[in-house]
Amino acid sequence: MSIYEIRYLYGIPGHEPRYKELGIGRPSWASNEKGRYAVFEPDHPKRCVLVAVDMEQYSRRDNLGQYRAQQAFHEVMTQAVEAVGLRRGDWTTQQAGDGELGILPPDASEPTVVAELVPALDRLLRQYNRGLLPEAKVRLRVAIHQGLVHLGGANGFPGDAVNEVCRLRDADVLRHALKTFGNASVALIVSESIFRDVVRHGYRGLRPERFAPVRVKVKDFNAPAWIYVPDENASTLTMAEGADNPSMAESATADAIAPVPATQRAQVSDAPTYQFNGVTTHGPAVFGPDGTAIGTVNLGGTDGAQA
Repeated sequence: MSIYEIRYLYGIPGHEPRYKELGIGRPSWASNEKGRYAVFEPDHPKRCVLVAVDMEQYSRRDNLGQYRAQQAFHEVMTQAVEAVGLRRGDWTTQQAGDGELGILPPDASEPTVVAELVPALDRLLRQYNRGLLPEAKVRLRVAIHQGLVHLGGANGFPGDAVNEVCRLRDADVLRHALKTFGNASVALIVSESIFRDVVRHGYRGLRPERFAPVRVKVKDFNAPAWIYVPDENASTLTMAEGADNPSMAESATADAIAPVPATQRAQVSDAPTYQFNGVTTHGPAVFGPDGTAIGTVNLGGTDGAQA
């Protein structure tokens, strides 16, 4: 870092130092045979909500198509954020051509971000996409997570939470969800901590049963997560169809199926047994058209009754 950069960050007489604004620690000084140099301590990390967004099939567009998609993305993101009562100017963002990483201020409302931002994005994009050819439409994959972030990194924002939210956004199972619901404009994935702290409590009308449990495995990242698609029931997704590797399909199935409690197993085993044409059911059953039992029905495996 040059002396000019140090003066810019740490101030010169009569000017407010910028390190306070950026959260960068004051330097200490050391020296070697080449002279004195600044040694910077890491800034204190802040716990923030993170929103990672990516456009579907951005790279397949030609130059003009990418330009229009970027314009639409910028306008829709700004409108959606303002529509739910957040301030776009308060976000710290790392832009990419096909999306962005957004770090919200520490006092941002997690229920607002999870329950209101994504539906607002979906609504605005449905309006924008109306009448456009499929290749011109803008559709988004959105990931929401929270965690500690260093805002004063030299080339980005250091922190596990940043890496994790980007892994969630890039998950194949999220791509599959957006592809499956062709009329949707947004597919959301939230981390386990966001689901546990916000979604499952039903804040702002959230419906936990509409979230599909999945396991995301991208590179060295392996964690449970939950998928939601506005105005759709994501819990009906067959995640194995969208998995690019067996581990993702297996984990999605394992997350979705829980063992039956012992008390329920006891109730099932004590129920009457019905047999019809070689098929056995436990508990009440109806066979045939219009609810008419046809054939021999054995109740409890004892005396048969002819219907």
